[in-house]
Amino acid sequence: MPKFLLKRWHGYHVVSLFTIAIIFIGILTLYRWEFGLVGFFLLGVLAIYTVQAKISFESDLEEYISTLSYRVNKAGEEAVTQMPVGILLYNSDYSIQWVNPYMNDLLSEVFMGKTLMQLSEEIVPALESGKDRVLIELYARYYHLEIKRDERLLYFFDVTEREETKELYKEEQTVIALIFLDNYDEVTQGMDDQVLSKLISQVTSSLNKWANDYDIFIRRMASDRFVAVLNYKSLAEVEKNRFEILDEVREATGKERIPITLSIGVGFGEASIREIGTLAQSSLDLALGRGGDQVAIKEKNGKVRFYGGKSNAVEKRTRVRARVISHALRDFVVESDNVVVMGHKHPDMDAIGAAIGVLKIAEVNGKDGYVVLDREDIHSDVQKLMEEIEQHDHLWSQFITPSEALDMVNERTLLIVVDTHRPSLVIEEKLLQKVDRVVVLDHHRRGEEFIADPVLVYMEPYASSTAELVTELLEYQPKKLKMDILEATALLAGIIVDTKSFAIRTGSRTFDAASFLRRNGADTTLVQRLLKEDLNQYIQRAQLVESALISDKGIAIAKGKDDEFYNQVLIAQAADTLLTMDGVVASFVISKRQDGQTSISARSLGDVNVQVIMEQLNGGGHLTNAAAQFEQYSIEEAEHQLTIVLDDYFEGGS
Repeated sequence: MPKFLLKRWHGYHVVSLFTIAIIFIGILTLYRWEFGLVGFFLLGVLAIYTVQAKISFESDLEEYISTLSYRVNKAGEEAVTQMPVGILLYNSDYSIQWVNPYMNDLLSEVFMGKTLMQLSEEIVPALESGKDRVLIELYARYYHLEIKRDERLLYFFDVTEREETKELYKEEQTVIALIFLDNYDEVTQGMDDQVLSKLISQVTSSLNKWANDYDIFIRRMASDRFVAVLNYKSLAEVEKNRFEILDEVREATGKERIPITLSIGVGFGEASIREIGTLAQSSLDLALGRGGDQVAIKEKNGKVRFYGGKSNAVEKRTRVRARVISHALRDFVVESDNVVVMGHKHPDMDAIGAAIGVLKIAEVNGKDGYVVLDREDIHSDVQKLMEEIEQHDHLWSQFITPSEALDMVNERTLLIVVDTHRPSLVIEEKLLQKVDRVVVLDHHRRGEEFIADPVLVYMEPYASSTAELVTELLEYQPKKLKMDILEATALLAGIIVDTKSFAIRTGSRTFDAASFLRRNGADTTLVQRLLKEDLNQYIQRAQLVESALISDKGIAIAKGKDDEFYNQVLIAQAADTLLTMDGVVASFVISKRQDGQTSISARSLGDVNVQVIMEQLNGGGHLTNAAAQFEQYSIEEAEHQLTIVLDDYFEGGS
């Protein structure tokens, strides 16, 4: 019997009361003994009753505690054996020692004495990770696993209904897709009405069949636009098949010699339809900015997934956009105090040539222009060009270091970024934060990473090079141009390098730009001198090519050694050389760069989209020309990652 319970019967308060009563009765006895005798008698009776009540209370309390203990023990046994919660005990070797009846019914076979790894491959990693709670799947049901390491005890709470409800909610989320016929205006211009009607019917029929197959609501908004509404479950199924509608429409219209491609922007994950529509439009803009013939899916968190992009961007047949951009750029230049031009790190011939072209735009509009260049980070392929520029006093005076640029800029400075649109790739990223007005001129397909809030963007993936785009902008400057031989030659060299002497990514506009530069003094002999290479570089490139292995799919992969270092240009040249070999449709060269990073340079003839492949490795580029870099991977690790992506690309039919 606990002492604190007995104190209420014979504690100090009871003793005090009896003591006081005895004192008072004793005093009363001194005066009237007969009253005192009666008082002592009554006090004795009260004491006897008190003792009996104490004994009765102890007996009742013991009986109550005994009954309560029995009920608690019974309830505990019932809880362990009957409660719908799985309980499992394991030992230090992760072997199962005991399970309660509920857990025993759950298991399809006897697991006593077997390991937790045999029960589920998810449990042991959770125990070793230090987590106290984890969600696992067991026998097609979901369980919330509570881990008590000190007792080596596991609780399994069945949360299948909750997880299925969450999955149902996700599957029923609204998705909006905006579908755009990329080159509709170009291919239908001047087309016979009967042929046009047949073409539109063919595209619409393909889209309607695709929509019916995947339970999608689709409606036409304009001659070249459709809107589709679906749920996330349908989107997942379409993604699983990698949006085969792109290939179907391209191939079906291609048979009619009128190839039409689709660009699709998809948005989901927002609470309101308006916000989902905004995401879809943003995705469509991104798909079009990357050259079209692809799908961009943008989530609420900003993450983007791409599908398709098999064909080269279709060259635009109108120069209206170039003229509008040229005039807009002139206005921005005129409104500025000075113009600063910046390319990407390790600038190539295209970046330097385009920067010199933008300097000319600033000059004809009466503004001072400067090119940001890190003189310690110049590739050997532009070394000869830089030597020529150093001998040209006026042009060389316009090249400044990143630190000089940071000191020079003010609130009225115009920053023009050429040959890249990714902040992480520019020569000096701090300039982007310091300058309010930024213009982007680039010919690469747009990626997820993009310079924030530019005032003007001119991105044309169809173009061979940024030098070609800048040359067009020069043509449409309202003031008459007078170009120096070296300026025109630098722009022409940028075009020649990026087109491999007009062999790839060359359209009619490319020849028009080259013709304009030739008329303005470009020296083709000087171009040849600028592009001459060193004999040692030729030998190194040949050694890389010699290491190549070619798969049955026509994929050539060449590797350097971990202790040999090459510059990025040489790696790219090796990939170009491999592509000229018989039976090769795509080439990948993996090697260590001089800065310690591992680089992959990728090239293709157009049948394989190397941009999509490199983007899976956090790289980027064009459909036929792309690259990726790794800071931590060895050459073998980079090759392993590349083969995983290649397997996924060919098995999925991306």
